[in-house]
Amino acid sequence: MVESIARVRHIRVTPQKARRVVDLIRGKQAEEALAILKFAPQGASEPVYKLVASAMANARVKADIENSFLDESDLIVARAFVDEGTTLKRFQPRAQGRAFQIKKRTSHITIVLATPDVVAASTARKKASK
Repeated sequence: MVESIARVRHIRVTPQKARRVVDLIRGKQAEEALAILKFAPQGASEPVYKLVASAMANARVKADIENSFLDESDLIVARAFVDEGTTLKRFQPRAQGRAFQIKKRTSHITIVLATPDVVAASTARKKASK
C-alpha cells in the first residue's frame, strides 16, 4: 500500500504540449509508461520520463521507511496532470520601432504512482461519497 508523488514546477514546456504526453501514460503501469515515454517523439516526453522515474524512486524509499515489500511492476500511474505555471513575457523587435510580445509558457507537472489496492480503495471512497 504505497502511494508516491513526484512534481516538477516551472518547466519550460507549454501545458498543452505536456498534456499530450501525460495523456499517453495515465492509467498505465509505471514500467510500461517509461517504455512509452522513452520512444515518444514529443519534446515533453523526456522531463515526464524523468518524473515517472523519480516517482518510482520515491515509492521505493517510502516502502523502505514503512518496512513494506514493494514490487515495482505493480505500480500504476494513478493520477497525472499538468497545470499552467508562470508565463515569461519577452518582447521581439518588429518593423518601424514596434515590439511584439512573446509569451514563454511554463508548466507544473504532477505524477502520482500507487499500488492497485490503493487505487481500488480511492475509487471505492469516491463511489461511497456520491
